[in-house]
Amino acid sequence: MNTNQTHIDDTNERAILAGVHSRVFTPDEDATWETLDELEELLKTAGGVCTAKVLQERPSPDPRSLMGEGKLAEIKALAEANDASLLIFDNELSPSQFKAIEEDTGLRVMDRAGLILDIFASRARTAEGKLQVELAQYRYLLPRLEGLGNVLSRLGGGIGTRGPGESKLESDRRHIRARITRLERQIDDLGRVREVGRHRRASTETPVAALVGYTNAGKSTLLNALTGSDIHTGNRLFDTLDTTLRRFPVNDTFEILISDTVGFIHKLPHTLIDAFRATLEELSYADLLLHVIDLSNPNWPRQAAVVEDLIAKLKLEGAPVLQVFNKADKVDAQLLPRGADTVVVSARTGEGLDDLRAAVARLLDPGHHRVRVRLPYSEAGRLDVLYRDARVEKAEYTDDAILVTAVCDSRLYGWLRDFIIEAGFPDTLN
Repeated sequence: MNTNQTHIDDTNERAILAGVHSRVFTPDEDATWETLDELEELLKTAGGVCTAKVLQERPSPDPRSLMGEGKLAEIKALAEANDASLLIFDNELSPSQFKAIEEDTGLRVMDRAGLILDIFASRARTAEGKLQVELAQYRYLLPRLEGLGNVLSRLGGGIGTRGPGESKLESDRRHIRARITRLERQIDDLGRVREVGRHRRASTETPVAALVGYTNAGKSTLLNALTGSDIHTGNRLFDTLDTTLRRFPVNDTFEILISDTVGFIHKLPHTLIDAFRATLEELSYADLLLHVIDLSNPNWPRQAAVVEDLIAKLKLEGAPVLQVFNKADKVDAQLLPRGADTVVVSARTGEGLDDLRAAVARLLDPGHHRVRVRLPYSEAGRLDVLYRDARVEKAEYTDDAILVTAVCDSRLYGWLRDFIIEAGFPDTLN
């Protein structure tokens, strides 16, 4: 029997996970033991416990209930034996399938997309993040109103009930459409604010690197290790949702901005991708994508392929991509990957971070010099150019000259050559 029993914890909401594997499904539609295992991790993240996993192989899905009455009867018996009240499908369900499965089993029913949306609803912290999640939830619910009648009547307690809860969704489609329109307008307004920020960053000509990767690959831990930040991290799926931006000193003379954003996952709901598109568009303005890969996960090739596919769908192929294999401290050294545009690190121990800095410098640093120059007042106009095109760290006005410490590119270095009194010294300034 294709049923896996799992250790349970009486303190958490108990659920049965189910899926249908069929040759007629695309990879995004199909369920396998591997994707059911990942669904169990999602359930744990949402605060629930898996009591059993059921995978059915079929030539084609049952149109009415995906699995068929016989298998649903087995699931109902499993739920009664394990005191489970929730049934979560790894496949996407149609509105009529929700209704049929709930009628046949007497259980609350969710699918993978609904569970991911529920996790996002519990994790969003910023105003924009909350708006994006709410928009995704309404877009998800609108076509499912008819099939979700019983679910919607119970909004307010338990997994799958967080978010746009208390409106009478099942009876007011116009309310939902109006709310979607308002949310889209608010998110567009925030997008315009972000556009101003992008223009300001562009005016300083500071390069931007963006961390992308499968959820729980260690992006936030890596960001902390590189920038000295203390962003919260945890060994959970989707532990970080809101975009963060930090300064990253690559070396003594070169500094960039580095951003972190939501992690990707197999079968990420389209409503989430669409709702978070404004945030994810930040990636399209990056000068470099750092694709963080969890080397300790045996499924890392598939996870990397999911991220690469989403990068293509979001049309982010313009920027160079540096593969950053993380968690090297958990892998046999003989199994570490090698190759161009590949760096192996451990964000936890610091192993390989110097190699990563060198790789980022190779890809983004056009060649910078820290110089101390003495500008006679007759050449004071050069200071304006330095403020505009270089990074001025200190300017001191003396009786006969201006002493300036700055980081500049090779072009400006040559232009200042006659005034340089010191070059290439370490950064010891406050």
